[in-house]
Amino acid sequence: MMVNIHEAKTHLSRLVERAAAGEDIVIGKAGRPMARLVAYVNAGQPRRPGALKTSLWVSEDFDETPESLIDDFEGQS
Repeated sequence: MMVNIHEAKTHLSRLVERAAAGEDIVIGKAGRPMARLVAYVNAGQPRRPGALKTSLWVSEDFDETPESLIDDFEGQS
């Protein structure tokens, strides 16, 4: 469904209810789509830093980049 900005301002509460029910509502200006009103989806729980700490392994030489690899990235082969 597409509505113009004036109609969206006038009927915002009704449009929000329809979007919450799953309807995709496009808000337009001069016949051009400008924004989309969709239902809010909870992203879940916030990230926990360190959650994968026991699942990942990083080599001791991770920060040591060979000069040949740097040359390849810089186009100096």
